[in-house]
Amino acid sequence: MLRTTLASSRALRVGVLGLVTVTTAILITSDSAEARRHRRHTARHHHSESASARESYSPQFASIIVDGNTGSVLTANSPDGLRHPASLTKIMTLYLLFERLDSGKMKLDTEMPVSEHASEQDPTKLGLRPGQTIKVEDAIKGLVTRSANDAAVVIAEAIGGSEDDFARMMTRKARALGMSRTTYRNASGLPNDEQITTARDQSTLGRAIQDRFPRYYRYFSTTAFNFRGHTITGHNRLLGSVEGVDGIKTGYTRASGFNLVTSIHRGNRFLVGVVLGGRSGGSRDAIMRNLLAENIGKAGTTRTAAAITERNPADANVEVADADKARNADTSPVAASEPAAAAAAIQAPRPASKPSLMAAVAAALPPPPAKPEPQAKPEPAPLTSGVIQTQPIAAIPGSAEPMKPVKVKTVQVKAGQIKLAAAGPAQSAPPITNAIPSRGEIPETSNAMMARAVETSKPEMPPQPANFGTGNGVLGVLPASAVHAPAQAVASIEPSTRSLQAAPQTSAVKPGAAHSGWIIQVGALESEGEANKRIDLARSSARGLLSKADPFTEVVAKDNRKLYRARFAGLERDQAEAACKTLKRAEISCITVRN
Repeated sequence: MLRTTLASSRALRVGVLGLVTVTTAILITSDSAEARRHRRHTARHHHSESASARESYSPQFASIIVDGNTGSVLTANSPDGLRHPASLTKIMTLYLLFERLDSGKMKLDTEMPVSEHASEQDPTKLGLRPGQTIKVEDAIKGLVTRSANDAAVVIAEAIGGSEDDFARMMTRKARALGMSRTTYRNASGLPNDEQITTARDQSTLGRAIQDRFPRYYRYFSTTAFNFRGHTITGHNRLLGSVEGVDGIKTGYTRASGFNLVTSIHRGNRFLVGVVLGGRSGGSRDAIMRNLLAENIGKAGTTRTAAAITERNPADANVEVADADKARNADTSPVAASEPAAAAAAIQAPRPASKPSLMAAVAAALPPPPAKPEPQAKPEPAPLTSGVIQTQPIAAIPGSAEPMKPVKVKTVQVKAGQIKLAAAGPAQSAPPITNAIPSRGEIPETSNAMMARAVETSKPEMPPQPANFGTGNGVLGVLPASAVHAPAQAVASIEPSTRSLQAAPQTSAVKPGAAHSGWIIQVGALESEGEANKRIDLARSSARGLLSKADPFTEVVAKDNRKLYRARFAGLERDQAEAACKTLKRAEISCITVRN
């Protein structure tokens, strides 16, 4: 009886436990199915919302393609429409930094302190912390690759003291360069309704920064660099994928859309393109590729446009002051989504200020020799020194960086104790030589003019003893003619105690021995062997541009030491400039000399 009761109780417990288990399984299955249905519904809802957001996202578009050789606009779409620059702002930040480097006030290894304000910038950034320092070169690379906002503020504070003061310096520099519709409010391009620009203004900046700073512009081609153990990669997808593209900068904010400034050198052709307001990075890049492909064939192959000059600092101050007054008078900020409102706010003071501004400029300028308006285009300066001429030469307020004049190459003639050129110890008569202009720190003298007059008269050269130089007092000679010496023979210079009267018999050069065309110099080395090696390196790096040029070395005395100039002659002006640009991109120094 007891056994039967226990068995019944055990069966009852098993039955109850089974019923509970089945019920729980049913409930869990039901909840899972409901959860799956809810997740699918939520996902569909979010997908619908994001698709709707993508459909409604349509930033204002603008573009321009400018021929860097002629300055002409090849194609444009709303080039003067006001837009937000986003990280294209950092091009101007780097322009002011390159000024400091170019003047020697800062160096690439200068350490800049990181403030708390700099470290608090929104991404993207390098993750700098207050109290740290960062080298100038690392900051440059951080801006062109990761578009680091914290590094941009570090630069701003190192140069301007504060980011606000630096932004005013940026705006003044923009006005001086002719970027009349650009206003900067910060150094990074982070969203600010009052920070505006145009496609045309950005193309002007893209041309000016590489004309003036070819040595530092090469940083814009950086695709990756190592920073404190981490590899930082860049955002510019056209570098390495489009032939000839050598920079320069991308940008994005919600209000601006996807922006891009691009520079391309292909052969002798040179374009700067700007795309603002792309709907995605891929579509922006595709638009730029198409614009470059469609217009590269239309570009000129000869530089005819004058270098972009900086205007009178007073004019820039007036315009910036007018813009600041307008900003303070207007209490309602410019909405990021309303470029038309931005245009009205920025352009409001212009009708009143522009006539007086132009009148002041006209009164300050000296009277032109002929007609003031249709005056002849100035001949462009050689694109080899990285210097933009200014008229007048003065510092732009805020930057304190004067523009450097392009120096003229002339002949230096010294009276009295001179140095004579000797063709070699074994020759019975010296080779026929030709005077070559030396570095242009000293203006042309009357003795040089007399040498030219003698050259014009073509007198017969009397016999001269071996090792006797030309006696004209001009340092350096060209190779002798093929009859008397090898094509690459170089005359050596030895100190001489003979006075100028001791060598009256010397005559000028025969015109046939002179090198024709433009000359480029790729270095001044300590020995003839090094100079010849530099000539070979330049020829191999110039992509065939120097295949028909005439290489030679020239000996000069400078600071009581002998230097060997490595040079190429027989070039047209555009060939010389194109060769120098190519060599500079290969990090070989190069200057052009008009023969």
